[in-house]
Amino acid sequence: MKHEHALKIIESVLNQLRPTIQGDGGDIVLVKYEDNVVYVRLQGACVHCPVSMFTLKLGVEEALKAELPEVKEVIAIE
Repeated sequence: MKHEHALKIIESVLNQLRPTIQGDGGDIVLVKYEDNVVYVRLQGACVHCPVSMFTLKLGVEEALKAELPEVKEVIAIE
């Protein structure tokens, strides 16, 4: 799959999840997609939230893998 198309899918999935994340006082931003790994930055309340890694792995990562099976993992960077 072309990189640009994959980025559009990733952004679409993040846009679907964003209202829920923003409802908890946080946000998630795509930083880059490289070697089938999605790098995101957590913002707001998500930065210090003890369950943000569960949200990232069980929510965001699973949603992305469902739409883009070649995604290996999602990593939050600062």
